[in-house]
Amino acid sequence: MSPAGPGRFISLEGGEGAGKSTQVRALGQALRARGLTVVETREPGGSPGAEAIRRLLLEGTADRWTARTEALLFAAARADHVARTIRPALEAGQWVLTDRFLDSSLAYQGGADSIGAEAIRMLHTIGSEGLLPDRTLLLTLPLAEATDRAAARDAGAADRFGARDPDYHARVSDAFLALAKADPARFRIVDASGPAATVTQRLLDAIDAPA
Repeated sequence: MSPAGPGRFISLEGGEGAGKSTQVRALGQALRARGLTVVETREPGGSPGAEAIRRLLLEGTADRWTARTEALLFAAARADHVARTIRPALEAGQWVLTDRFLDSSLAYQGGADSIGAEAIRMLHTIGSEGLLPDRTLLLTLPLAEATDRAAARDAGAADRFGARDPDYHARVSDAFLALAKADPARFRIVDASGPAATVTQRLLDAIDAPA
């Protein structure tokens, strides 16, 4: 891969405990070593306005918001994130790595909460003009291992989504796999088990693989 050229937009997706945040940082370092300028970001969040909405979404009791309200809040946060952070970086020729993007809304609210993909995509069209990543890396783990990792990470202080029951997270996992199957040109499924450095290399291989 040449350091020169236009920016690329890469999203990391997956359920709780898959290691997305760790791998965004590691992947950013690896890409910078190739001479690329990389912006690391996250959802919900990634811009001042979106970070304010993040607090609304992640804090409080499980029933603080309905699924439809969550979908609207995520779409609003994403619209600001795209306008303030992602598009300017891409237009400047930078690479953008994001910990979650549209596919998380499709898997959580659209799939696990049964709102449906059509409604989520419509909100995304309105808020973010339909922007999609150039490549989406779906980190996968057996549910039991992911649950153990998330519990160790959260140390008893899981957010509103991490605290949901195993059946919910199983539906999220199934929804992510269905999304990847439906869009094989954009998605790459990456095994998230094993040492972090091994997973990072798998992600680099997935980015380098032809479309």
